[in-house]
Amino acid sequence: MGLSQISAGMVYQGGDLQLARFKSIGFIKTQSSDNFITDSGAGATAFSIGEKTYNGAIGVDSLKKSKPTLLEMTEEQGRATGLVATCAMTHATPAAFIAHQPKRSLEEAIACDYLKTDIDVVIGGGMHYFSKRSDGLNLVDSLRRKGYEVVDSSVDFTKLNASKFYAFSNMYHPPTMKDGRGDFLKKASNKAIDVLSKNKKGFFLMIEGSQIDWGGHANDADYIAREMVDFDQTIGSVLDWAINDKNTLVIVTADHETGGLALSGGSIKNKSFTGAFTSKEHTGVLVPVFAYGPGAESFTGIYENTEIFTKLAELMFVK
Repeated sequence: MGLSQISAGMVYQGGDLQLARFKSIGFIKTQSSDNFITDSGAGATAFSIGEKTYNGAIGVDSLKKSKPTLLEMTEEQGRATGLVATCAMTHATPAAFIAHQPKRSLEEAIACDYLKTDIDVVIGGGMHYFSKRSDGLNLVDSLRRKGYEVVDSSVDFTKLNASKFYAFSNMYHPPTMKDGRGDFLKKASNKAIDVLSKNKKGFFLMIEGSQIDWGGHANDADYIAREMVDFDQTIGSVLDWAINDKNTLVIVTADHETGGLALSGGSIKNKSFTGAFTSKEHTGVLVPVFAYGPGAESFTGIYENTEIFTKLAELMFVK
């Protein structure tokens, strides 16, 4: 999600986005330790452990050494934690906050790492890697033995009363907005906040609008715009909650830009635009950071992606 993806969403919405409500805005440099163009594993790991690492890494440094993630550090403080995404929960970005693996492709191993934490709420796809594994293990049963309620799409997760649960929306990835995903991300984010905010010590929640990236890989401008608007509506709902709470910091950013998208024509009045792409892969351009709440001013300026971790850790008193 770079500036062009945000611009596409703004045109698609007729000129306005919830993101426009943020007043503290900065930019991050996204390069990984071994490449000018980062992948999501290295990009998200920079956020989660505060160090540059190689493309494909999940929660490990450039020497493949596991480092504690911001989510794990938050757990150690007795705070609540959660992950919500519109992809499989073993996919690179959510995985980087909870797992420690040398390769992002090791999705069954990433699923096993979930059991090594005390995360409270997990909502997204990827049940296959927990229940239909090549090693025959049933991690769903293991999670239930740990005290989690685990449900699939046959259960309305918004009505769960459990304080610790996994809600799997799909065996692999959730569908696109075009294919009928609906307001899943907004509902999932609101449910996660409702549960996690009951912890008086506070909480950490990572929410990903995963498929903005996939629209870029597909060079599909309509795919990007639909996913961007869905993410933006979720952001608006989260921001409303934070404004009312008065003590929650909201950060919105991206691992990288995908597709080298440019808006080469369009009409805000007609909510239409022409998208031109330079790549089907990621690019190395700066990506924006939007911040609201206590400490938001710390996120202005231009800085390395690892500073997302550093700034959050300082504000959360994580040593």
